[in-house]
Amino acid sequence: MAKLLDFEEPIKELYDQIDQLKLLSKDGKLDLDAEINKIEQRAESLKKEIFSDLTPHQIVQIARHPNRPDTTSLARLICDRFTQLSGDRLYRDDPSIIGGIGLIGGQRIMLIGHQKGHDTKENIYRNFGMPHPEGYRKALRLMRLAEKFGVPIITFIDTPGAYPGLEAEERGQAEAIARNLREMVGIKVPIVSIVIGEGGSGGALAIGVSDCIFMMQYSVYSVISPEGCASILFRDAKKSEDASKSLKLTAPDVVRLGVADQIIEEPLGGSHNNWEDTASIMKKNLLETINQLVKKDQETLIQDRYAKFRKIGSFITS
Repeated sequence: MAKLLDFEEPIKELYDQIDQLKLLSKDGKLDLDAEINKIEQRAESLKKEIFSDLTPHQIVQIARHPNRPDTTSLARLICDRFTQLSGDRLYRDDPSIIGGIGLIGGQRIMLIGHQKGHDTKENIYRNFGMPHPEGYRKALRLMRLAEKFGVPIITFIDTPGAYPGLEAEERGQAEAIARNLREMVGIKVPIVSIVIGEGGSGGALAIGVSDCIFMMQYSVYSVISPEGCASILFRDAKKSEDASKSLKLTAPDVVRLGVADQIIEEPLGGSHNNWEDTASIMKKNLLETINQLVKKDQETLIQDRYAKFRKIGSFITS
C-alpha cells in the first residue's frame, strides 16, 4: 500500500492489525483466516466511508500524492509501445514535460504530459513538474509533428504551474504559453487531455486546449494553488484549506462549471493505490473518445474546439 495520508490513519490501524494476525498465523501455525477476513471487510467498508465524503482540501492532498501514477508510468501501462522524443530544437530538453509516439490498441498517438518526481532527487531533476518555456516549445513541436502525420494527441496534465523563475522569464515563459494556447486551437488532429493530478494555472492550460478534457476523480484544476490563493486573499498560506473550498477545484466542480467534460472514476482508495486498474480505465476512455473524434472532418474539429473554449466563463447580465 502507498503512503497513507492523515485522514487515512484509521484504515492504517486496521491494516496493521491484519499484518500482525498474518504474522501470528504464519509463526504459530494458527488458523486466523476468519478473523483476518473480518478485519479486511471492515477496512474496505471504512475506506468506502472515508472516500465517499472527502473535503476539497483532502482531494488536493490525494492529487499531490507522491505515489500517484505519472506520465511516464501511464505511458508504460497504457501504450503497447512508446518511444520518447526529446528537445525543443532551440535550447534544451526540459525533463518536466515528456512526450513521444505511442501505440494504444492499434491506434497511433502522440502522448505529451507533465512529469513530477516520486522522491526528492527526482523532483529536483523534474523541477517539481513546473516546465520552463523550452518544455512548452517541445510540447508544441511534438503536436505539430503529430498533425503532420495525422496522429491524435493525448496530453496528461499534472503541474502546480509553469516555473516562475527569472531564467524562465528571460527565455520567454509567457510567450511560450501564449503561443501554445493559440496554436493548439488550430491543430488539425484530435486532442484529448486528462488532468491526472494537479492542474495549475496557465502551466496546465498550455497543453490543455483540447477537444475533450477528462479529470481523474481525485484530481484538481484551478487558476491558482490553494496556498497561493490563501497568501493573496488572506495573507496567510496556512488558510489553504479554506481557499480549497472557495476555488471550486475538484472534478465535480470543474465539470459543473463546464471547464472539463467528464470525470474518470478511480479505484477505491485513489489511483496511487492501484496503478494497473487506473491505467485500464483510462485506456478504455481514451480509445472510445479518440474513435469518436477521428470521425470529424478537420474544419468541424477546429470549430468545435474553438467554440468549446469561447463559451467557458460566459455569463448574462440583466
